[in-house]
Amino acid sequence: MIESILLTAARLLTFEQKRPLTNASSFFFERGERLFLVTSRHVMIDKPSKHFPDRIEIEMHMDAENLANSTGFSIPLYKNGKSIWRQGTDGGGEIDVAVIELERAALPKAAVYRAFTPAHLQTSVEEAGIGSSLLILGFPLGFHDTLHHMPLVRHAVIASSFGLRFRGLGYFLTDARTHRGTSGAPVVMRVHGKAAEESGLPWKLLGIHSARIDAGTRDPDLDEALGLNCAWYADILMKLTES
Repeated sequence: MIESILLTAARLLTFEQKRPLTNASSFFFERGERLFLVTSRHVMIDKPSKHFPDRIEIEMHMDAENLANSTGFSIPLYKNGKSIWRQGTDGGGEIDVAVIELERAALPKAAVYRAFTPAHLQTSVEEAGIGSSLLILGFPLGFHDTLHHMPLVRHAVIASSFGLRFRGLGYFLTDARTHRGTSGAPVVMRVHGKAAEESGLPWKLLGIHSARIDAGTRDPDLDEALGLNCAWYADILMKLTES
């Protein structure tokens, strides 16, 4: 049987009309009867790199018994000239997280996926101590199991104090090897216990992977990259998915 956590993530492609632009990662978040797709805000728009897609496409499974059966589901990013994704700010400025509400009726009826809920958000700082083991589920450089359309998992650890806003911004650091295309991936921690296992999705959602982070003083000829990444705290999803 496929592990349920793998069905929470979806490969995301960005397009300018029919022209393909970039690969990224995304995941599903459910709040009540409403369903959202979560990714990084810079996947939707990034002025410094002149990245202006007008639609995205995610890959969805169509048969739980045959994971090779999948289809692309296209989502426009603008309606009547206005962007339809939600993004937010906090006391530290802009947050590199975006959500799009999905119309369940528009999804393929046979679509197979799993979604995180508010119950999966990590609220206890004590349970997420420094050095805690995490996983990042995504599609680095677009690389993935092209037959079964499954994400890949990279191991990570919490590299800065969880719950303490790094440099006053709304993210914490992870130590993991990541690549382009991982932006928007869920950062999760396994939880144990009978209740967690019976839930069918025994994981806590800690953050949304954004990008690698490096030291401004690093000499590229003398020093290796830090191998650190910023992950925006997932509790921002409660604000972005309000009615």
